[in-house]
Parts: sequence; structure tokens; C-alpha cells
Amino acid sequence: MFKKTLLATIAAASLASLAALAPLTAQAQRVTERVTIVRVAPPEPRHEVVPEHRRRGQVWIPGYYDWRNNQYRWVTGHWERERRGQHWQEARWVERNGVWHRVGGNWARGPRADRDGDGIANRNDRDRDGDGIRNRLDPNPNRPDTVARRGPNGDLDRDGIRNKNDRDRDGDGVRNRRDDAPNNPNRN
Repeated sequence: MFKKTLLATIAAASLASLAALAPLTAQAQRVTERVTIVRVAPPEPRHEVVPEHRRRGQVWIPGYYDWRNNQYRWVTGHWERERRGQHWQEARWVERNGVWHRVGGNWARGPRADRDGDGIANRNDRDRDGDGIRNRLDPNPNRPDTVARRGPNGDLDRDGIRNKNDRDRDGDGVRNRRDDAPNNPNRN
């Protein structure tokens, strides 16, 4: 009887110790070179200063956190040679069902490419550049840095509200109906 109790206690203790170690050993899984799955949330992204002068034939690749040796490591932004017919998909972390996935961080081309990294292929995406303006209304649907500022669907003061819905289009603190120049931030 004593042996059975002793064996049961040893078996229970060994299973408990293995269960305690399981989360420590299985925190990350690298599926491919571009996709990493981690159970630990990433830290807040660092603020990087983008160099003012654009290099001819070069694209600025922003920095990001990568999972290396069971911890997050910052990869600094850098210039990389531009590739014709391709665009850089920025690396970012996405949480799904309590697990963090690193997506992007690669060059993409073709109809299956995802310019804004929202998980929708460009050929099916109604806002390819992710600037909040649908492709059919966007004068530059592939360039997020050139948001349409004029017109009813533009955003003159860049506050995220379309001009047709914005009560203060020019962002000067005076509502449009009381503003003599509602499209000029320098005049009230």
C-alpha cells in the first residue's frame, strides 16, 4: 500500500513540474522566416526618427521588434535598395486569440500583395494604402503619405474626420458655420 501511494505521489509531482515548465518552453513558434507566433505581448514600438533626406533608389525600412532567443529584440530602421514593381510590407505584431503573430517585414508584389498589411489582398482591398479613403475616392490609392485634403471626402486638417462631416474643417478652433474662411486655418 505504501509503495502505491509513493508511486502515485511521484507521478503527480512529475506531471505538475512538467505542466509548470510547458508555458516557459513553448512561448514562441517560428512558422516561417516572416511569421513568428508568440504568447507574450510585444513592448510598445520605439519612436524612430526617419532621416530627412531620401536616398535616391532607396526605401526607408522602419524598425520593429523581432522575437529572438526567447525575447523581443529591436531591429533598427535602415535604408534598403528599392525593388521595382514591389513594395515593403512593414513588420508588425497582431494579436489573435491570445497569441501574437509577427506579420510583414518583407517585399511583396502582384495581386496577392497586401500594401497596407491589413490582411486583405490588394485586388480585393477597398483601401489599398490604408489611409482611410476608399480607392475610388482617393486620388493616390497606392500612396498613404498623400492623403486627399480637399473635397468632401478629404481631410483638410488631418484629424481623421472627412471634410463633409467635420464641424471645423480647417482645425482653427472655430466651427465652420461661424468661420468666415472655413477652409483656411490662418483666418477666422
